[in-house]
Amino acid sequence: MSGSASEGRVHHERHDRILKIIIDNPAKKNAFSPEMMEQLSDALTLLDNDDGLWVGVLCAAGGSFTAGLDMPKFFGPTASRKPLPEGNVDPFGLSKRCRKPIITAVQGIVFTVGIEMMLAGDIVIAADDSRFCQMEAKRGIAPLAGAHFRYISRAGWGDAMYHLLLCDEFTAAEAHRIGLVQEVVPAGQQIERAMALAAIIARNAPLGIQVTKEAGRKFIEAGEQAAIAIIPEIRQRVLNTADAAEGIKSFVERRAAIFQGR
Repeated sequence: MSGSASEGRVHHERHDRILKIIIDNPAKKNAFSPEMMEQLSDALTLLDNDDGLWVGVLCAAGGSFTAGLDMPKFFGPTASRKPLPEGNVDPFGLSKRCRKPIITAVQGIVFTVGIEMMLAGDIVIAADDSRFCQMEAKRGIAPLAGAHFRYISRAGWGDAMYHLLLCDEFTAAEAHRIGLVQEVVPAGQQIERAMALAAIIARNAPLGIQVTKEAGRKFIEAGEQAAIAIIPEIRQRVLNTADAAEGIKSFVERRAAIFQGR
């Protein structure tokens, strides 16, 4: 496995029929490097391909789920990103999606791609100290990993636009109210609860569970595919702007951004 623990990594553990996938970069609030994103994809691909694994639990070490991307490593002058290996599961479910059920346990900071990862799964358990924010537009860009349609499918138009347009920080109670989260538990109990639910699911017939997920996906597939298809256009329209450059620069310099709408 590439990447050392000091650099941050994503690793996994087998618990009978359950694959527990752990985001492990607490020194940086579990911010993702490109290597960590590839490791997450590899773990999800293992879950998808291994017939002995029936349920996945995605969780994180430390006090936060993730602060999002390690921005300089993705957008800085020395950034180096490469496509996921062919056939790998996409952590955001925009291309290949895992056919097995995934429960995500979150706590503390759950920002940007962290929300998009949890919404690419199936069930979310949140610690009561969780704080959510889809803040990309504050950085001069936009959500590019599924938030633009999954908020709507989970929360409805009004609540989705409320949080996507305000780029505000909201609580676990609010995330539960609008349907982004299915259960809220005391901080420290979220992973245990997710594993307990995974064990219940794993007692059911695996093919029946997988077909149920597949059939549910068919219901909303056409709308999602149209939303996914527009992502390259959205990316082109925002990432090459002066505002995007200012957003990233202001984030690295830890100051308020000054946007000009160009």
